[in-house]
Amino acid sequence: MTTKFDYSNVIWDWNGTIFDDVKLCVDIINNLLNKRGLPLLTVEKYKDIFTFPVKAYYDKLGFDYSKESFEEIGREWMDEYERRKFEASPFPDALLTIEKFQKLGTKQSVLSAYSLRTLNQMLEHFNLLPFFEEVKGLDNIYAASKLELGKELIQKLNLNGTRALLIGDTLHDAEVAIEFGIEAILITRGHQSKNALLKSGVPVFDSLEEMVEEIFSDV
Repeated sequence: MTTKFDYSNVIWDWNGTIFDDVKLCVDIINNLLNKRGLPLLTVEKYKDIFTFPVKAYYDKLGFDYSKESFEEIGREWMDEYERRKFEASPFPDALLTIEKFQKLGTKQSVLSAYSLRTLNQMLEHFNLLPFFEEVKGLDNIYAASKLELGKELIQKLNLNGTRALLIGDTLHDAEVAIEFGIEAILITRGHQSKNALLKSGVPVFDSLEEMVEEIFSDV
């Protein structure tokens, strides 16, 4: 098989990259906004304004921190997400892509701003845990940044001098990759708009299937 793919390691984002949870996230945030009389979001509007750290995104939504803290709002959102998380599922082409990389002998890991405990539960539930050598998630629910986690993962994997790829769905994923000198690919069907991702300077695809067609010249 002729291929352009020669990465020794692939680092995956979870939410919006492997896991198709955008509509669920929009529904949950709209429940919070509706309770407070704030304007609701469409999926398109959500993808235009979502950002890291998540507090900056909440600021854009108009939450009044004089009435309740960011931490209280974040806890309310996460509690509902945890109750409803199995309403969403992985993208069908995600498993196919992960299996393809495994057959090539490529080492794979997950780097996520999601709670590590719940992330491991989700990976196990969807029978994905055996594919990954390392899983890095936060020890809290507030999704501040993946930079420190990324640093720990890069050191653990000993990626110095190797060609590695990070696959994500936000500008923050590209920032993490650039920070640590690895390559990145962004997928537009996740949590940020295509217009935003095109400003990243890294390759952008509409799906993992499209990405695979590009990086494998003979699939």
